[in-house]
Amino acid sequence: MKTKRMMAMAVMTAMAASMAVSISVTAAENDLFDPANYKSEKESSEWTIAVITKDNTSAWFKRMEEGVKEFGEETGINVIQKGPANADAASQVQVIDDMINQGVDALCVVPIDQGAIEASLQTAMEKGIAVITHEASNQVNTLYDTEAFTADDFGAAIMDALASDMGEKGKYAEMVAYTTSTTHMEYANAQKARQEEAYPDMELINDGAVPTCESEESIDTAYERAKEVLKANPDLKGFTGVASTDCPGIAKAVEELGLDVKVVGVGTPNEFKPYVESGTISTIKLWDPKESGYVMCKVASMILGGEEITEGTDLGRDGYNSVTIVEGDNKCIIGQADLTITKDNINDYDF
Repeated sequence: MKTKRMMAMAVMTAMAASMAVSISVTAAENDLFDPANYKSEKESSEWTIAVITKDNTSAWFKRMEEGVKEFGEETGINVIQKGPANADAASQVQVIDDMINQGVDALCVVPIDQGAIEASLQTAMEKGIAVITHEASNQVNTLYDTEAFTADDFGAAIMDALASDMGEKGKYAEMVAYTTSTTHMEYANAQKARQEEAYPDMELINDGAVPTCESEESIDTAYERAKEVLKANPDLKGFTGVASTDCPGIAKAVEELGLDVKVVGVGTPNEFKPYVESGTISTIKLWDPKESGYVMCKVASMILGGEEITEGTDLGRDGYNSVTIVEGDNKCIIGQADLTITKDNINDYDF
């Protein structure tokens, strides 16, 4: 009888211990999302902030690196920017994991595939590494996601520009880099929503499926996919692209085929300039990736320094002087940093 009582007590003790572990783990997981827990005890000169981009070759991310380097020069904080050789989700995960293993203090990530990096970002946070993201409003394992504006406003602005060029009539197509890219899909869906709301005489091809095609973050692929779409839809009147690699490929295909198709999208002015001057691309909608790189690093440094980020915080850059905080899947820091570039002002920008 005594033996049975001892066994029962042992089982109850084990169960209690198990429950305690479970409660402890749950508490730890909740604490992962409190920025205050990432305050560093080191001097800022000893911090390392790593910015992980979608690739390390495109003009967009080379421009972002200018902002990252500028932040480091101004603050004396060690900042580095890394990206996979090609915009491949598995390769990006490897770069992130390498930075985690090197023991960086903060990670600032522009995801290719939000879902593919969740486990790595959780590991980083469990190791006490502050995580910031950009272009990832539904990223779960991040302290803050930084955005230049809301996706709805940006997508609507792209559609308004395209509709103006098309005379608010006709068929159009949409290109994104990957359907796994959160903001790209948000922009594309916002374009369609704006068209349905305001431009009933316009029609998205493929029975309204979003998107029409993917560029895989490659100008060459964008060109090939655009040619396929243009040849299959001879009555197409408009085309949008939301990755910086999309519209140069689309515009090249339009010009090569000798078509009158209006093109509006996102990209860097210098890369788009020949097509803007020829009239193939009328409007570029964008934000300055240099500012985005700087702002991500600024947010990371504020967290490491124990500073609070709240509604109205001034991050010290144009378009981010009074940010908005939007809570959903994560906490999004929203700026007012959208740019519109046309033939009239493209010479004012050099990047």
